[in-house]
Amino acid sequence: MRLIGWSISMSLAMSLGLCSAPSQLSPQPPPPPPTMQYQKQELSKAIVHVLRIPNHPRYTVRLDVADGLQTVVNFAQGTSKPVAVINGGYFDPANQKTTSYIRRGGQILADPTQNSRLVDNPDLQAYLPKILNRSEFRQYQCGSEVTYAITLFKQPVPPDCTLTYALGAGPQLLPQLTAQGEGFTDSVDGQVVRDAIGSRQPNARSAVGITKAGGVIWVMVEQSSTKLGLSLPELADFMKQQGAESALNLDGGSSSSLVYQDQVITGKSLRGETLLRPVKSVLMVLDNAPK
Repeated sequence: MRLIGWSISMSLAMSLGLCSAPSQLSPQPPPPPPTMQYQKQELSKAIVHVLRIPNHPRYTVRLDVADGLQTVVNFAQGTSKPVAVINGGYFDPANQKTTSYIRRGGQILADPTQNSRLVDNPDLQAYLPKILNRSEFRQYQCGSEVTYAITLFKQPVPPDCTLTYALGAGPQLLPQLTAQGEGFTDSVDGQVVRDAIGSRQPNARSAVGITKAGGVIWVMVEQSSTKLGLSLPELADFMKQQGAESALNLDGGSSSSLVYQDQVITGKSLRGETLLRPVKSVLMVLDNAPK
């Protein structure tokens, strides 16, 4: 009887407006998608351009390869209309052939074993096993998830994943510098007898890194008459400061170049004029947000 009386009293109070019915919670809007972040940092030795790309469906990090050579500007003007482009792996400007593996899915798009100036060079015979197993930047499709990795060419693809693409370059910068292990440098009795990319010298550089959260970081280092650039150990330290857990050096020097939102940035300049060198391959970012 007490319960019935309480129900009647509540009904009467509500009808008289003395109390109100519980209000329904309005649905909360979804959080906004993360956005790319570009930053220009002026260091004592170099100007460094950093682009952070979150691992989110809004953005697609793609690979592109030219039949011959073309500039990052030409790549940026392709049909896909990327918002950012950075130069990729190594090539021989004399014959326009690759010196790094480039793969998409199960297909080899660029094969260094087909470059006679590389594989038939007597000075490189001792280093070829290392050169042909250098590190690469990989994109995997693991179920519904897109992930990235930096690993040696011969490293198998993880179980339950498929290889979307792989861009060969090197050496790895993080978690440790692998210049000698990948045939870029060599020493005998503590004396350096080979340094194919001037790893200890400051220069214009390009690199790609992966964060703990799975995002991608691009870095492009300028060298000019007033800025020396960075060595590979310095570049590795910088990538670590930016939050990269693994990182890969890309082709550098005159090849270093970046396009971001129609701004063209080059690693080298001559008497105030930028040097935009044609390259073999690039990484690019597409923005999938509705226009």
